[in-house]
Amino acid sequence: MSPIAVQEATTREFDAVAGNYEEALQRGLSLSGESSAYFAAFRAAWTRKRLNRFNISKSLHLGIDFGCGTGNSIPYLQQTLGCRAVVGLDPSIQSLRVARASHPGSSIQFYTPDAYRPRGVAELVFCNGVFHHIPPDERTGAMETISSLLRPGGVFAYWENNCWNPGTRFLMKRIPFDRDAVPVSIPQSRRLLEQAGLQVMCVDTCFYFPRVLKWLRVMEPYLCKIPLGAQYLCLAMKPR
Repeated sequence: MSPIAVQEATTREFDAVAGNYEEALQRGLSLSGESSAYFAAFRAAWTRKRLNRFNISKSLHLGIDFGCGTGNSIPYLQQTLGCRAVVGLDPSIQSLRVARASHPGSSIQFYTPDAYRPRGVAELVFCNGVFHHIPPDERTGAMETISSLLRPGGVFAYWENNCWNPGTRFLMKRIPFDRDAVPVSIPQSRRLLEQAGLQVMCVDTCFYFPRVLKWLRVMEPYLCKIPLGAQYLCLAMKPR
């Protein structure tokens, strides 16, 4: 199957699960003892902490959620990351319909990537768990698109599932739309970012402990440079 055919098949799959996306996602996440909201809130808080470290403003004009799906990260881009306006981009038409219904408001807009024309406008692009669904041959182009969306000095918060974590691989097999996804390793992600002209500012891994061991989560800040957490964040900047 060609990369284009794979991408079309993936889009159809997400169209099919848009109405019960949360239920399908929870099939995997249930083993962690947490809901998707816990992970979304943690990612946003961790990203904001890193943005603060690099003196990125707590009030941003425009943030883009690349691969927004049904829009679960949108409230966190607004409330935690400080984006006054948010654009969600996703190729799944059905997912966008759910997102629009769930997140109305003049400060939030949703488009397919092909339909969104502005370039060089975003201060922040956020992306979670998207690139393992993009065929490897198309990842370079997707990263170049993200780079083109950022204004000079803009930041890309790139979250991905860590294929070096055996628990992550197991959980992905339990989620219908993740079973056949092709993971992206940390070195591969760094190369994609750098090839797109983005400067990697930091790489962290998170989500070491399930809910049953939540008393150990105070150790997360001390473990984040060990590349074994369930997900990782690459924070990168477009040169000024």
